[in-house]
Amino acid sequence: MSGRVVHFEIPFDDAERAYAFYREAFGWQVQPVPDMNYTMVSTGPTGEQGPTEPGFIDGGLMGRGGNFTHPVVVIDVDDIDKALETIGSLGGSTLVPRMQVGEMGWTAYFRDPEGNTVGLWQTARG
Repeated sequence: MSGRVVHFEIPFDDAERAYAFYREAFGWQVQPVPDMNYTMVSTGPTGEQGPTEPGFIDGGLMGRGGNFTHPVVVIDVDDIDKALETIGSLGGSTLVPRMQVGEMGWTAYFRDPEGNTVGLWQTARG
């Protein structure tokens, strides 16, 4: 269902410090993805299709910089291009246009009228 928060991203200044903090504080599992300069985070039981229990989401850790200076929530949409068009018509602006994420889907980022950076996710449908 479109419109749900499905992912989060937390920026860091020191990757190893951030990994250790979230592992020790919350028991999260971290899996660096060097090709993407990104780290996947599992906050609970996870299978090949993501979380295996209702009520939690997984996320990511990434280097702080540019538009990514604070935690970001990521919202699921059916069509990123259409969502960005609607966002623009409502006073938001595109920060990072649609980009492919492997075979999984696409992501984009926008700034809402309040100045917040928010992510979008569109799952590839096979």
